[in-house]
Amino acid sequence: MTELSAVRAEGLIKEFGDFRAVDGIDLEVRQGEIFGVLGPNGAGKTTTLRMLATLLPIDGGRAEIFGVDVRREPHRVRQLLGVTGQYASVDEDLTGRENLWLFARLQGLSSARAKAIAGELLERFGLAEAADRPLAKFSGGMRRRLDLATSLITRPPLIFLDEPTTGLDPRTRGQMWDVIRELVADGSTILLTTQYLDEADQLADRVAVIDRGRKVAEDTPDALKTQVGESTLQLALESDADVAVAAGVVRRLLGEDPVLSPEAGRMNVPLPDPNRAADILIGLREAGVGISSMSVAKPTLDEVFLALTGHGTDDAPRTEAA
Repeated sequence: MTELSAVRAEGLIKEFGDFRAVDGIDLEVRQGEIFGVLGPNGAGKTTTLRMLATLLPIDGGRAEIFGVDVRREPHRVRQLLGVTGQYASVDEDLTGRENLWLFARLQGLSSARAKAIAGELLERFGLAEAADRPLAKFSGGMRRRLDLATSLITRPPLIFLDEPTTGLDPRTRGQMWDVIRELVADGSTILLTTQYLDEADQLADRVAVIDRGRKVAEDTPDALKTQVGESTLQLALESDADVAVAAGVVRRLLGEDPVLSPEAGRMNVPLPDPNRAADILIGLREAGVGISSMSVAKPTLDEVFLALTGHGTDDAPRTEAA
């Protein structure tokens, strides 16, 4: 199994009536890595994950988990992975300890073994002190950690995390990131979907960018950023009305269009050389364009996504059907 990819998918298709939610996506996740699937709401991320997890039938293409065909042997596939969805699957009427014990029993463990596993996971995820509280007294971050713990009861080699930090505050998100890194350090492989660009940047070894059901790019975060430029001039204009003039200055001096931000009056200018920032600023001054703030920094995945798709991850051009 060590020589196989953890996930290999070719030409995945999922249709809901006349609507094609996933349109020919290819993916390969290597063992021991965190692979990020990045895209806005409705891009097809969750639908792709659900097909790979045998929760939705595959309408076209094929997929394997550690060499096991997803369509032909779904029961074997389920033994190889754990899934944490966008919404907690735990029982609100039970305590944290009772939830883990129940999930362990449902997966065939003896009562004694289920109790032991529950204790180990509660300790590992920092939930030991709250183990016997009802879930109504759990914070959102505690529920997400408990939900992740349930997917690790049988210690699967592959873990699917579908937007695991949605709705969490920055501090709790950071704690979840630490947990995910620890899982990989212990030998797990992670397939992570997210609409948070900083999350993909922080965690993923490689990233697939998905938009409107299609994969539009795939590489390491750093390699994707270099497609935008070695550095980026980030500008905030004094007047929104000057955006077109400013874009014309950039086009004349660099031969490329700037990446317009969803925020009014803001744009990012990819720079082949950081020293070209001075040329742009001089050109804007000569054109009478006022600047309220500027900075030169390394490109972000946000700029990559805007450059690739023409819109940000906050934009939702459609609703995901699954």
